[in-house]
Amino acid sequence: MPLAPNTRLGTYEILGPLGTGGMGEVYRARDLRLGREVAVKVLPAEVASRPDRLARFEREARTVAGLNHPNIVTLYSVEEEDGVRFLTMELVVGRPLSSLVVPGGLPVAQIVDFGIAITRALVAAQGKGVIHRDLKPGNVMVADDGRVKVLDFGLAKVAEEVDPPSGPVAETTLADPLTVEGALLGTVPYMAPEQLRGDRVDARCDLFALGIILYELTAGRRPFGGRTHADVTSSILRDSPEPLSLIRPDLPRGLERVVEHCLEKDPARRPASALELAETLATLDLAPEPVRTDAPRPGTAPSIAVLPFVNRSRDEEDEYFSDGLADELLGMLAGIPNLHVAARTSSFQFKGTRDDVATIGRKLRVATLLEGSVRRSGNRARITVQLVEVANGYHIWSETYDRTLDDIFAVQDDIAQSVVKELRAALLGAEAGSSELVRVREDVANAARGRAANPEAHRLYLLARHCIDRWTQEDMVKGIGRLKEALALDPDFAVGWAELSRAHTVEAACGWAPVAEGNERAREAAERALALRPDLPDGYVRLGWIQMTYDWDWPAALASLKRAEELAPQDDRVLHMLGILARNVGRLEDAIELDHRALARDPLSSATYLNLGLNLYAAGRAEEAEAAFRQSLEFASEGTVAHAGLALSLAAQGRTREALTEARREPEELVRLYALAILHATSGDTEHADEALRDLIQRHAEHAPTQIAEVCSVRGEKDRAFDWLERAHAERDGGLTEIKASPHLRALHEDPRWGDFLRRMGFDA
Repeated sequence: MPLAPNTRLGTYEILGPLGTGGMGEVYRARDLRLGREVAVKVLPAEVASRPDRLARFEREARTVAGLNHPNIVTLYSVEEEDGVRFLTMELVVGRPLSSLVVPGGLPVAQIVDFGIAITRALVAAQGKGVIHRDLKPGNVMVADDGRVKVLDFGLAKVAEEVDPPSGPVAETTLADPLTVEGALLGTVPYMAPEQLRGDRVDARCDLFALGIILYELTAGRRPFGGRTHADVTSSILRDSPEPLSLIRPDLPRGLERVVEHCLEKDPARRPASALELAETLATLDLAPEPVRTDAPRPGTAPSIAVLPFVNRSRDEEDEYFSDGLADELLGMLAGIPNLHVAARTSSFQFKGTRDDVATIGRKLRVATLLEGSVRRSGNRARITVQLVEVANGYHIWSETYDRTLDDIFAVQDDIAQSVVKELRAALLGAEAGSSELVRVREDVANAARGRAANPEAHRLYLLARHCIDRWTQEDMVKGIGRLKEALALDPDFAVGWAELSRAHTVEAACGWAPVAEGNERAREAAERALALRPDLPDGYVRLGWIQMTYDWDWPAALASLKRAEELAPQDDRVLHMLGILARNVGRLEDAIELDHRALARDPLSSATYLNLGLNLYAAGRAEEAEAAFRQSLEFASEGTVAHAGLALSLAAQGRTREALTEARREPEELVRLYALAILHATSGDTEHADEALRDLIQRHAEHAPTQIAEVCSVRGEKDRAFDWLERAHAERDGGLTEIKASPHLRALHEDPRWGDFLRRMGFDA
């Protein structure tokens, strides 16, 4: 049974929980004899109650206690009080390394620093004949002062005692941390091939695990993946990971070689010792590999980011025109086959900044940038653009256009064709012959499908989108009005109809229009767009969203979004929505993979990191979720939901005090009350839990029936939870789309009403 704050355990006063692992529950405590704070780990009953296991554990603990090193958490004692066996250890105030792993990877210098610290810990352990056997980011703490500490040597064993298992092999033994014959010890995604096969292991299994950690810190994902332990095991035993240089072209070649060396399947081909590896890491040349655009690796697609164009007009209101022009060029280039284009969300992060070309290229992971400026006066515009090579700042191509707005489409086509020709020539060696020029023109024309034919309709469309993107009710009304004016001038403007569909969807979702009315208007506009252009990706995106969030027609939504993906395989919005659909139907690992794919195109997207965090939290991967939520907040510190998501992921790790502080920072009241109601309920604070739920119902019942049902479920009030779910169903609440993956509704899963409710939602399809 968990220990409550202020409980006494011998001479230790429990202050609060720190977390739970295979070795037992961990608490922050005060040593009353020495007046210091320590970590107390209470051993599981299956260890403490069996003399043979306890004797072996204490023998190994004595060995681990001898590992006195700055990068290893110090084990103070093994004690017993009233039949409770526990360890006391050095308290490290900080974050697990797993919480720092982000898609796209960490800075190279930080990766190497972490690697050196972990390797030094392994050197000290190997000097005592100890191997860890469960090295992973969750077992490495980064203290608030920057110190790195390896912990949980509880799976360690004196090297000469390690024998191959003699019985059946289990997939994981997080519930049984001892060196028991017949059990496979460790965490599957970080295990060496010889561990997985049950062969004799030595210190080189820790080096394989370190290779996985370094790869994960560099790439933002593990080198070996799969949906099940069996899939991951198969991948570790058979697959070669994707080369890091393909994921991060500027990575120092020396670091990639170190990781490859550690990940050798054959232990004999890995570094001979941790000491050898530590010396290699300490002497690495951290200078990045030059990003060469004239000699790409085989199969590498040219890459580009379109930065916001600078508005040089006298009227600041013309900002919509310069932004819109850059945005449309970005969209056109994204439709070109074999061209990697950074998404708008990330590219437009640099609007108004003074970052240099090299910094922007590194952050967006592209080799070239398209930048420009617009000066508009009446019906005329001067548009200046240049294509810049990131590696050296060289201008590959530049041009200035003095045109009337009636020629704006020809200017867009000319810019896009010039960019594509230059990139293909520089990066792919494509000859600028007549057949290549014809191909370029065809690709650009195809990418421009569905746009306006009337220049004034086009101007109104840009102005409308500028309003809609502000996400206020007043601006939404203005935006819809401008779109209707544009469509009256150009009824065949398919992209305009798709944008009108988006606006009506947002209206309904925000409560600015009745749900049914708003979604039906959105459907009509999306269907009109597709009737005009059956190959318009935007039309399928909009229709798929309605089918998912309002119709609850999961197969139809999947078909629409898959069609959009076929037509626009690089569109980050499609990947984002496919990820949401995957989560809604309960395919969380697929959703996480889609989020990673979206981040490859949109590495600075707060919204995508938020979605990734939600999916990781729902999948029970709280430490990784914490990292994703923190990254989301780094890009949008006042973003809604991320503070609440971070709070819930902290609570799942036993960090309740931090969680409550974070939840109170959530700017959206509805979400803040929802998170606080759950946190207080799970921590046993009934008074504050009741207060938060009461406020949530009084202020937001109209818009949050699903969230209220989740809170009731967490509180164990099943009948009340189902009552709120029924209300949500009657009101067609959009929150219902996420109930299948919600961890807060799991208390209802065994109730017969749950299966019936899912069938009514169409989930049986």
